[in-house]
Amino acid sequence: MRLATLIFTVLTLILPLPKARAQNPPSLSAIDRTRLVEVFRLADRVGDLIWPTWSKAPFAVLLVTPEHEFLIHHPKPSPDFKSLGYDQALKSEVYYRKRTFPSHYLATFPAVGGISTIVVGQAENTSAKTSTPWVVTLMHEHFHQLQDSQPNFFADVNALNLSRGDQTGMWMLNYSFPYDRKEVQDTFRAMSMKLTAAALTPKPHRSIVRDYLDEHRRFKELVTPDDYNYLAFQFWKEGIARYTEYHVTRLAATRYRPSKAFRALKDYQTFAEVAESTHAGILRQLTSQKLGESKREVVYSFGAAEGLLLDKINPRWRRRYLVEKFDLGKYFP
Repeated sequence: MRLATLIFTVLTLILPLPKARAQNPPSLSAIDRTRLVEVFRLADRVGDLIWPTWSKAPFAVLLVTPEHEFLIHHPKPSPDFKSLGYDQALKSEVYYRKRTFPSHYLATFPAVGGISTIVVGQAENTSAKTSTPWVVTLMHEHFHQLQDSQPNFFADVNALNLSRGDQTGMWMLNYSFPYDRKEVQDTFRAMSMKLTAAALTPKPHRSIVRDYLDEHRRFKELVTPDDYNYLAFQFWKEGIARYTEYHVTRLAATRYRPSKAFRALKDYQTFAEVAESTHAGILRQLTSQKLGESKREVVYSFGAAEGLLLDKINPRWRRRYLVEKFDLGKYFP
């Protein structure tokens, strides 16, 4: 018995072990796939109703999971991606690679092959948390792809001369705006209150709009031209992306029926519910946020509220948005 055990032990040491089985490629989870299908489906149904050329913008998405990243609707994947084949529901070839971005990531930039790509974590790992807000968040990021795809967009951004030599684009987040100056804080607060009053009025009288524009003018005169141009650019870029979120949900609530699979998700919310919470959030943030504390974050609600006000006093302003860029003040009558 001992001899047999000894022979077996020796054989296991000298004989080659069988090759490990090749690992199966990863796959999108059912819930991630359902969410992504809904994003593309929603964009097809309502996108051009808000921005007539939106469907022409790239819509590449890189979904970041704890172990892998999945690339969808991308025309030129880099060599580090492998194909999982064509997905009929997503209407796209799906590619994968090992994870390189943080699983909570959310940004749109030329992340793969020089193509503007939405890099986003799963809903549970991002600020969206649940399915319907996550879908709407991707529409926000897709709007950035529309902005980025405009002719000469990046050259026009560079012409603002706000980067101070930064070639990474991080100046858009880190620009040294005087958030901590008390007079700037106080005037921004007053301007926000005037904007709230105008945006909340169904048909704002000229005097209400004039009061807001007068306060806006005082703010502009208080800061340097570069500082004003930076904030105006952020209102134009990020504020109208938030405004677009709201319009997507409002249209989806009345002119779009979510798929059965999406409605069956445990965390599903109606688009009407998300529209209501988005609108309330814009106005709540506008009235409660403090420039010295929120800093750049103020641009989302402020720019969105300016868009809502423009809808009331100049309904055709969106026709000029992608042509006369970087300052919403150009569209006020």
